[in-house]
Order: sequence, then C-alpha cells, then structure tokens
Amino acid sequence: MGSTKNVLVYIEQNDNKIADVSLELICKATELARDTGGEVQALILGQGLGAELERPGHYGCDTLYYTEDERLAHFTSVPYAKVVAALVKKLEPQIVLFGATTQGRDVAPRVASTLRCGLTADCTDLKIGSHKYKKKIYEKTLLQIRPAFGGNIVATIVSPESSPSMATVREGVMKMNAPEPDRKARLVKEACELTAQDFPTRVLDVVRTIKSVDLKSARIIVSAGMGAATPEGIALVKELAATIGAEVGASRPVVDSGLMPKDHQVGQTGTTVRPNLYIACGVSGQIQHRAGMSESIRIIAINSDPDAPIFDIAHYGIVGDVMKVIPEMIKAYKTGGSGP
Repeated sequence: MGSTKNVLVYIEQNDNKIADVSLELICKATELARDTGGEVQALILGQGLGAELERPGHYGCDTLYYTEDERLAHFTSVPYAKVVAALVKKLEPQIVLFGATTQGRDVAPRVASTLRCGLTADCTDLKIGSHKYKKKIYEKTLLQIRPAFGGNIVATIVSPESSPSMATVREGVMKMNAPEPDRKARLVKEACELTAQDFPTRVLDVVRTIKSVDLKSARIIVSAGMGAATPEGIALVKELAATIGAEVGASRPVVDSGLMPKDHQVGQTGTTVRPNLYIACGVSGQIQHRAGMSESIRIIAINSDPDAPIFDIAHYGIVGDVMKVIPEMIKAYKTGGSGP
C-alpha cells in the first residue's frame, strides 16, 4: 500500500450533487500532490451521476474513478466502505482525504480499520513536510493539523509509517478555488462487485432537513458571544444583522445556553466561515471560535475586555459594552455616519 505519491479524495454526493467539502478537498489535494510529486485522484459512488462527473476535473482532479449502481443511489455504510476500501487498496495512494461530515466520519474509520492504517479526524490544515523520529527522517510525509485537548492547542499529527495516510477535514477550512471549465479529469468506470450480503440494510425513505441559515455562503456575519448572551443582547445582534444585510452567527456557549440554534454556531464544532466582514459581538475569541472564522477578510470585534483574545486577530477593535456599542453602530449606519 502507498506505493504511489498520489492524493486520493473521497467525493461525497447527495441527490447526485457533489458536496462542497469534496471540491474544497480536491483544491487542497492539488497543493499536496504538487509537493509529493503525484497526481490528484478522486472516487465517487452513486447512480445516474451524469454531468456531476465533470465537476471534480474543473477543480484540479486528474483522474476520477466512479462506480454506479442503483443500490448505491443512497448512502449506506457497509457497501460504501467496502467499495472505497477495495479501490484504495487497488490504487495505493500515499494520502486519502475525506470530508469530516456525517458521511465522511462514517466511511473513513471503516476504511482505515479494513486497511489497518492511521486516520486523523477533523483536520483544519494539511501540509507536506519532513518528520524526524529517533534517527530516521521521513521526507514528504503528510502533516495533519487539528485542534487538540478541547481546542486549547493546535497539534500536528504524523503517521509516516501508515500506508496510506488518511484524514478527515472539516467543511469550509480549505479554500475552494474558482472552477476551470476547460479542465477535465480522466474518467475511469469501476465495476460494482458487491453481493446481496454486502447490503445488510436498505433505505426505506430519505428525509432531509434544510438548515435555517447558510453561514458558509454569507458575505457578512454578525456573531453573538457571551458578552451578548441575553435576550436583549441577541435581539440587538439580530437587529444589527438585519440593518446591514448580514447573517447571524453565534459562539458555542451561546448555542449551548439555548439562545441560538445550532445552525448558527461558528467555530471548531460549528461552521467554518470566510465572509467579507465578520462582526464579533461580545465574543472572547477562544481558539475554538477563532478556528472557524479567523480567515474572514475583515474582522470587527466588540468586547468590554481589552485583553480579550479576539482582538489579536481583529482588524478593528472596539472596547466597550455591546449593549451600548451596537445601538450606536445601527444609528450610524442608518444615518450614513453623519451623527445625530
């Protein structure tokens, strides 16, 4: 195993539409493959994938392996994991990447267990570098970076003797490049060799819940932290967001307190965002939250504590009570900054 220098991405699809996280991973895989000296490969399972098979090539995939079978139309753990493990074993890539989604977190450990290789979960960055252990130096190995110990530190994990090196990567943490419609991947169809015994369960019905907010696509986000964690504070955050045409985000403590739904959570255990403008209202800026918003193009932080960690990454900082600052911001926006 791992005899090639290639980087393989598991493509997740739902209702024959490729998940954004998979395209993000292909973009990252192009960087990794450039450093390993290999190519970018991808695999996808389903039925009637049609034009979606062209999309990975637009983002940098060199070769796309696909298996179509009506029994694979909807995701089920056992058959998907068996097909993926067999193809990984056949292709012998150096690196295999999965999205840290419900589906990716289901398939990846099953494949790792089958192949007896290492797996690092919930990575926030990936790099190719060298690693020295005792007197041996491993060149061009995968450096898997992720928060550890409750998000209090950022750890770099290596598994140079694991073949292949496998990782799941959180949604939104890898930048998705603009597609190149003229770029095409080589398509290779793989036969489905599953038997009836490989399908211990079957899908009777599919029910999907639409999220109440799409933070990943938001250009402006106004986020509430514990400094605004009162009904009045949340109301002000929502009013500011409505005034400037923004989506409403929240830190984990605010969500855990029941003041905001989970879909609005930004951070390590929530959504990773990259808006043009991120306004942090009463957010302390612990590493768990910064992991999900630090790459925003512009960050405005409002906090009564001048030593709050959020000011370390903010482009503009306002030291003050959010209950007093936000109304002034709303007033200034409505009057065009002309004052009373």
